[in-house]
Amino acid sequence: MADTTAASPKKSVDDILKEVETTPAGLSADEASKRLAKFGPNALPEKKVNPLLRLFGYFWGPIPWMIEAAAVLSAVVRHWADLAIIVVLLIFNAAIGFFEEHKAAGTLAALKNQLALMARAYRDGKLVQIAADTLVPGDVIRLRLGDVVPADACCLDGDYLSVDQAALTGESLPVAKKVGDTVYSGSVAKQGEMTAVVTGTGANTFFGKTAKLVSSAGSVSHFQKAVMTIGDYLIYLTLALVAVLILVGLDRGEKVLDLVQFALILTVAAIPVAMPAVLSVTMAVGALALSRLKAIVSRLEAIEEMAGMDILCSDKTGTLTQNKLTLGEPLVFAAKDPADLILTGALASKAEDNDVIDLAIIHSLVDPKSLDAYKQTAFTPFDPVGKRTEATVADASGSTFKVTKGAPQVVMGLCALSKDDAAKADAAIEALAAKGSRTLGVARKDGEGGWVFSGILPLSDPPREDSATTIAKAKEHGIAVKMVTGDNTAIGREISRQLGLGVHMVSAGEFFAADADVSRLPGDVERRIEEADGFAQVFPEHKYGIVRALQDRGHLVGMTGDGVNDAPALKQADVGIAVSGATDAARAAADLVLTAPGLSVIVSAVEYARRIFERMNSYAIYRITETIRIMFFVVLAILVYNFYPITAVMIILLALLNDVPIMTIAYDNTYLDPNPVRWDMRRVLTLSTVLGTIGVIETFGLLILAKTYLKLDLAQIQSFVFLKLAVAGHLTLFVARTRKPFWAAPYPAPAMIWSAVATKALATACVGLGWFVAAVPWEYVGLIWGYCLVWLFIEDWAKLVVYGHLALDRPHHRRFLGRANRLLHPHAARMASR
Repeated sequence: MADTTAASPKKSVDDILKEVETTPAGLSADEASKRLAKFGPNALPEKKVNPLLRLFGYFWGPIPWMIEAAAVLSAVVRHWADLAIIVVLLIFNAAIGFFEEHKAAGTLAALKNQLALMARAYRDGKLVQIAADTLVPGDVIRLRLGDVVPADACCLDGDYLSVDQAALTGESLPVAKKVGDTVYSGSVAKQGEMTAVVTGTGANTFFGKTAKLVSSAGSVSHFQKAVMTIGDYLIYLTLALVAVLILVGLDRGEKVLDLVQFALILTVAAIPVAMPAVLSVTMAVGALALSRLKAIVSRLEAIEEMAGMDILCSDKTGTLTQNKLTLGEPLVFAAKDPADLILTGALASKAEDNDVIDLAIIHSLVDPKSLDAYKQTAFTPFDPVGKRTEATVADASGSTFKVTKGAPQVVMGLCALSKDDAAKADAAIEALAAKGSRTLGVARKDGEGGWVFSGILPLSDPPREDSATTIAKAKEHGIAVKMVTGDNTAIGREISRQLGLGVHMVSAGEFFAADADVSRLPGDVERRIEEADGFAQVFPEHKYGIVRALQDRGHLVGMTGDGVNDAPALKQADVGIAVSGATDAARAAADLVLTAPGLSVIVSAVEYARRIFERMNSYAIYRITETIRIMFFVVLAILVYNFYPITAVMIILLALLNDVPIMTIAYDNTYLDPNPVRWDMRRVLTLSTVLGTIGVIETFGLLILAKTYLKLDLAQIQSFVFLKLAVAGHLTLFVARTRKPFWAAPYPAPAMIWSAVATKALATACVGLGWFVAAVPWEYVGLIWGYCLVWLFIEDWAKLVVYGHLALDRPHHRRFLGRANRLLHPHAARMASR
């Protein structure tokens, strides 16, 4: 068999078929299996990393180097207990990181498998849908509007195909393909329909040969910015305090090796090494949960964007409506009768394309067998630009004629209608649109004559039963829903009224002039877009412009879509949502892919995303608090008392004991914010600083109690402080996880409670029984617990005070809520403005 490189357009179709050893009827299933074994899957080879090398990677890098350096120094100074615990910490962190990364990667891989591209290929003479990665050279495939071309192929049959191959060749405009031309893997069918024979798969495609297997830089998400901000804050704070510690130690004549070892261990414990991993795991767990809600996440950061989404631009058909068109009473013009008009519309349809409009018309035929007397010899499917279908039909006598159906204004424009007939048609279209019905114009052309207007077919697509309730729920969540539809303004306004979206429906043409740059709109136009309840007569480029305008007004925007024409807007949106049944192109551009119809899935996904956000926010507050508590206390205690308040072993034990319960935050029960949420660094850093400062004060109080009043020796003082930090640290997690009093609902997840209980019990046993640390009398252990519980209430009170202060002192937040209120209640805002 010939090599499977992409075929040259200069070769004839017969030559191509011979090269790949196939026929226009395609391959048999057995032959396809043999070729799949020979040529491999139709996918670019993935660079797989040996699991052992990935595991070793956790021992390589700045943070592991610091831990390893501390281990080496412990061995040099013969602190064997320190060495043993440091090695355990190193291995434990590597094992946890490796396991969680492997689990998260497996979760995402399983979810993305559900988004695998599909292809339509002829196998055993039948057109079937198969996974695109099972295509082989010689397969005959069918391409139509919205398809991502699954492999390099040569066009065999059909009138034309227009493809967008800008990502491959740099051509800015779609390219028309005819029989004998090559279409490249990864390009997108924009118009038309053709069959093609696969000539190259996987790495042997044009894309496979030119693609460079490097990671794209991409834009930095809000989530990544927040993580970097928090990480930088803690790293700079830690390094500054460690520098003070080292300088003071050198001035006091301490041993350099001991000093450096302690500083290294303290730095490792204070810097949030695991923060990116914990937050990513939290989102991965959330992504898996969202998949059970029929929402598949293709980009983890989209979960955080979803939590902050305050505007959702939603398609009408199939999302807000049932997408189950029913045919109303036909309005006859030149057709013999309603049955003849429906038959003409059916002849301009193609059942195997599974188009909902085509199927609605075909299913409305009085006698379905009446189509058997006719044969389509050519068919041009609907496209967003031409807005009509056209078919060439031969009847039983061999005579041929053409039929077309589509947007009434387009079809009427083809026909020479009298002034009265045109006025009658326009009035009927407006009357039907006012009732929420869309209309199709139908025309016929015999021989060389002109097009004759046969009549109008009214189609209604009623709202989904759950749409109005779901929209009301979205408003309760602070999300303004704006309808975006290609239908005329009257239809959009009626459906919008029925759903409670408001009736300020605006034609997109009012905002976007012909050939205007949709990415740059005047400020007054952006404001009018923000105030509109919905948009009608929308073209693909308009959707992109609407999203950009709303983003420029400071909103996080979600956009739903299902077609290839929606891909630019889905990519631009903060949360691109491909609805159930979306094309491959739309799914590839989206952040969230729905596998169930309707908006209710989106609202459920938003609720879960906000809970995930709260978990990430709680962890960030807790981690900053702990760094401030430990670092400031240790450094200040050394400056004041000239001794280490805790040992290196104790610091390592604290890190180990804290790692276990904090991982369970991914499963915590959380507060559901009724409004969109975004990272507020002022809130996070303010609350963390207050709680951390309180932690330093309370720990100093216990240190004074142990040293001055209980007269404990140094080793027991260190054990005393160690147990206090272990117990109080875990209790702080329960304070940080909620904005309400810590004892109020929502209550912590059982996993979080029991992991905290287990690690606190272990820390208590270490101090009470003298494991790894000096033993302390049990009555003093009880004293520490009582002391920590008292301060738990003080910390919680301080937290509530901070939240109350921040809520009153956030003018930008009030402006945001005011803007959201105007979006959610536009009529009240307009009345107030009068």
